Amino acid sequence: MSAMLDHVVAQILALQVRLLACRERLAADTDSEALHDLRIGVRRLRSLLRPLRELPGVEQLEDAAKALGTLTTPLRDREVLAAELSNRGLVDAALHRLQGRATTFANVAASPQLDRVLAILDAFPLFLRAAEREGLAKSLGKRVDKRLVKQWRTLLKALQDPAHDRHRLRLLIKRVRYGDQAYPQLEHAGPKLQDLLKKAQGDLGNWHDRLQWLLQAREHADLAPCKVDWEQELHEAEGKSDATLAALQAALERRKPGK
Repeated sequence: MSAMLDHVVAQILALQVRLLACRERLAADTDSEALHDLRIGVRRLRSLLRPLRELPGVEQLEDAAKALGTLTTPLRDREVLAAELSNRGLVDAALHRLQGRATTFANVAASPQLDRVLAILDAFPLFLRAAEREGLAKSLGKRVDKRLVKQWRTLLKALQDPAHDRHRLRLLIKRVRYGDQAYPQLEHAGPKLQDLLKKAQGDLGNWHDRLQWLLQAREHADLAPCKVDWEQELHEAEGKSDATLAALQAALERRKPGK
C-alpha cells in the first residue's frame, strides 16, 4: 500500500473511533462538548475525503457526512447562541434554547445519518485496499497534492476579488485550513500561515455569528436586549476580518508558485 493510502486509512480508523466515542457521549449526555466534538470529527472526515473523489466509496461517505453535518448544524448554532445569552446574563433565554438537550443528543446518537456514516466508515478501508489492487489509487499523493493546490488558488482568487463575499471566503478558508491539517505531509502551510488561517476563520466566525443573531432578533423578542451590542460587534468584526483577510492575501501572494 502506498504511503498516502496508509495515511488515509490511519486517519479513517482514528476518525471512526472518535465518532463512536462521540455517539456514546451523546447517548449518555455526559458533557456539553459532545455535539461540538462530533462536528469536528465530521469536518475532518470531509476534509480528508475531498481530495479523494473518484475512489470507490468516497462519494457515498461524503454524502453521508454532509447529511450528518446538515442535521447537527442548527443544534450547534443553538448551543452557541445559548452560551452567548448566558454570558450576557440572559439566563432564561439561554435555558429556553437548551430545553430538551438530553433528548436532542440522544436523537443524534440514534440518528440514521450517524448510523450511515459509521457503517460506511467500517467498510471504507476495504474499499481503499480494493482500489489499490485494481490500480485506481496510482500516484495518489500527487493527485491529492494537485487538488489541494487548486483549493489554495481558489482562495487566493477569491481574496483578490474586490467584491469578495465574506460567507464564501469563510468556507474557502475552512476548506484549505482543514485540508492542510488532513494532509500535513504535503506541507502546504507552515505554522505562521496556519495561524493566520485560524485567525481569519475566527474573525469571520465572529462576524457570521452576529449577523445570524441579528436576523433571529427580528423574530424573537427575548433577543432584543442584545441587538445594540451585536450591531456594534458586527461592525467591529467586519473591520477586524477585513484587516486579517488583507494579511492573508499578502501571505498567499508571497507563497512559491504551485503552492
